[in-house]
Amino acid sequence: MVLIFYCTVERSEDNTLDVKKWSAPTNNQNGYESGHNRSKIYVLELEEKKKSVQEYEEDYNPYDHREVEHPTTSFETLLHLLKGSLGTGILAMPRAFHNAGYVLGAVATVIIGLLCTYCIRILVTSQYELCKRKRVPSLTYPATAEAALQEGPAPLRCCSKASIHVINVFLMVYQLGSCCVYTVFVATNLEMALKSYLPEIDVRLYMLAILLPLILVNWIRNLKFLAPCSTIANCITFVSFGIILYYILREPLSFEDRVPVGKVQDFPLYFGTVLFALEAIGVIMPLENEMKKPRTFIKTFGVLNFGMGAIVVLYTLLGFLGYICYGSTVGGSITFSLGEPQILAKSVQLLLALAIFFTHPIQCYVAIDIAWNNYISPKLEKNSHKLVWEYFVRTSLVLLTFLLAVAIPQLELFISLFGALCLSGLGLAFPAIIQMCTFWYTYEGTAKFLMVAKNMSLVLFGLLGLVVGTYTSLRDIIATFS
Repeated sequence: MVLIFYCTVERSEDNTLDVKKWSAPTNNQNGYESGHNRSKIYVLELEEKKKSVQEYEEDYNPYDHREVEHPTTSFETLLHLLKGSLGTGILAMPRAFHNAGYVLGAVATVIIGLLCTYCIRILVTSQYELCKRKRVPSLTYPATAEAALQEGPAPLRCCSKASIHVINVFLMVYQLGSCCVYTVFVATNLEMALKSYLPEIDVRLYMLAILLPLILVNWIRNLKFLAPCSTIANCITFVSFGIILYYILREPLSFEDRVPVGKVQDFPLYFGTVLFALEAIGVIMPLENEMKKPRTFIKTFGVLNFGMGAIVVLYTLLGFLGYICYGSTVGGSITFSLGEPQILAKSVQLLLALAIFFTHPIQCYVAIDIAWNNYISPKLEKNSHKLVWEYFVRTSLVLLTFLLAVAIPQLELFISLFGALCLSGLGLAFPAIIQMCTFWYTYEGTAKFLMVAKNMSLVLFGLLGLVVGTYTSLRDIIATFS
């Protein structure tokens, strides 16, 4: 006679697997009688009632189960990361230093850069831990937030479903806002470079001229095939930076009329600009998920640390030198302030317009991915024209960014607004909440207290930046058009 015992295993509050219920079926026809004849009952001895979750998950490594159609190498990922950050933001850094002062600006840029890198790291490590628990190869940013809230304190679990849509909205607004900034930047630099050779043309007509090429380049559907765009844009960008440094360093720098610490009321504009410039959180998860060797992403000398380290140094250097060189006259992009020789200045404006043009599809990739794969594609599974609809969505999003750029062609205010509005949450507050929930039942005692204190500080800092930075940017936008 064989007796089969059934058990129900659930996760307990201390994050272990606990046997909640176990019993044997009664079947008198097979000779088993419950109750009075207990001597005939075979008792199943459970060697371990509780099994650690970490021990249960040791045999599953998410990286070993990822199947990516077009995986990117570590070098290609680094190129995407650099190009995702080395855009219009770095060219706005001299103006940001004008708002903060050259001493405060330099110190604050390094600190904010370290915070951004740290928050990216805890987001990626939390995703890895949640993938192990869920036994899935990868998770998107919104899915990571949902899984983390489900694992966290009981009062937050009811927010897990809503967190998907909240983060998707933030990501969409940020990425599309970046595309608006890029459209304004490309058109403005073209207008400044060509105004000596063409009749006076409104900058909005330059936006119209680049609309069709932007639509076509955004029809590229895979990150793998965007790698050449990153390579071209990076090469052009570094050459242009070299020329900009020539303009800055060709004459002795003077600190006369340059303030070490700016006005308090202007610091939120600096904060929003630096966050927009430094934070590449929107492309981090897609980049890491599509890597051929994702283990190299957060190594000590891996893609993240190397890329963000180079970005912080470049941003601090260009912001400091650009402000010392041009002072309060520096424009929303340093390319607007370049003087003689005019031919060289115009060549920089044309080169950077081309580089940012090729960066546009990398930023728009995330917004298209969210809109298409999360909300539209599932509703068109049986549609025979699904591919046509995908190209329609891609075209519509480019048109949306074009219309917003035409409506508000103010580069520096656009940059500060989207940096403060979206990246305070996406880059600082949300990663802190995700890590806190992921390891809520893992840490104990002093370690748990320190984790909560650290993450709550990041959340409060992010919320303060969001509210104050957004208010300041909107105030200045309204003042500009009033």
